[in-house]
Amino acid sequence: MNRTAAKTGNAGPGIRSDCEIVLETGNQVGITIDLISKVKTLYGESITALCKEVLGFYGVENAHLKINDSGALPFVIAARMEAAIKQIMDTDLDYLPEFLPENSYSTAPGRFRFARLYIPGNNPALMINAGLHSADGLILDLEDSVAPSRKDEARILVRNALRQINFGGSERMVRINQGERGLKDLDYLIPHSVNLILIPKCEDPGNVRNIDIKISEIKMRYGLTNPVFLMPIIESALGIENSYDIARASVNIAAIAIGLEDYTSDIGVSRTNEGRESLYARTRLINAAKAAGIQPIDSVFSDVTDMEALKNSVYESRSLGFEGMGCIHPRQIAVVRQGYFPSQDELEKSVKIVEAYEEALKNGMGVVALGSKMIDPPVVARAQKSVDLAIRLGLLPADRVSGEGSR
Repeated sequence: MNRTAAKTGNAGPGIRSDCEIVLETGNQVGITIDLISKVKTLYGESITALCKEVLGFYGVENAHLKINDSGALPFVIAARMEAAIKQIMDTDLDYLPEFLPENSYSTAPGRFRFARLYIPGNNPALMINAGLHSADGLILDLEDSVAPSRKDEARILVRNALRQINFGGSERMVRINQGERGLKDLDYLIPHSVNLILIPKCEDPGNVRNIDIKISEIKMRYGLTNPVFLMPIIESALGIENSYDIARASVNIAAIAIGLEDYTSDIGVSRTNEGRESLYARTRLINAAKAAGIQPIDSVFSDVTDMEALKNSVYESRSLGFEGMGCIHPRQIAVVRQGYFPSQDELEKSVKIVEAYEEALKNGMGVVALGSKMIDPPVVARAQKSVDLAIRLGLLPADRVSGEGSR
């Protein structure tokens, strides 16, 4: 590269937990640093020492550095420094902060994914305490929430966040970019204990297979054995028509999601809270997911102020067969999670059905009756699923009923 100046990060009114780095090389002799920070008195020496360490790691001996700090943590400063250096010089070196041991966990394909929270991948202020929100999954987003000119620096920040932020047991998810940029994203994610990759605007099984192959190559290169699951996001008419083939494209697919903002744009209609315009797409995706044995996940609800409309949307979503929904604000998480729980009335009815079924089996009866109503096997199976879900959620003790699915 011939560049001698680079700028990364963010500064200005309203910016928190970040820093802006301006790095200049060329005619500089030695290392000089100008630091602007409200915490300069307390942390100025440690900030400049970290910056010099990163410069030394990359062999930069002559540079002038300007830092405008708004309370950035060390992993953020290191990410911004690395991104600036990589704008100026070609290097395959990665300056990696320490990996928190509490983030060394894997997840399972059938775990709950009721509420997953999207976090912009270039905004450290929204990442730092995200593990406190009790979301089933936290999605560090490298796609729509990151400007095209910032995507290279965002992937470095997300990599460092995977190593340094306590996710509180939430599934560690990242939404990558499309195409070749997305494949490059994987190099910065897979070695750092990411649990699940979201594949945006997926329209063809080949999209999934390319990513699956790249992940396998990276895992082999690093000797990794931890599972990395996939969640294709269907956001177009073509994707909906191919949803079953996409859902079966890899054994690593744990779920498939629908993105209604892009889907409704693709078919030329406006998205509404009622969702009539997307009913075909949603039900087709649900059917594809169920046929493939994976979880169908609903789109985000874009109005973060209307909790009552969100609640109604979740109930509708669950009634269709979805098993989770995206969130774009922490206040949505509790409403979404609660909406996918079995209601008390539903649970009581399901327990009665399962108990009636068990009683009929004990008595050698081929017909199940509850009061004056005869209960068909599909009704018993549906009730058993509700009971099993309640047991997994801790809403019922494991010995409350003795159905086959809860043993």
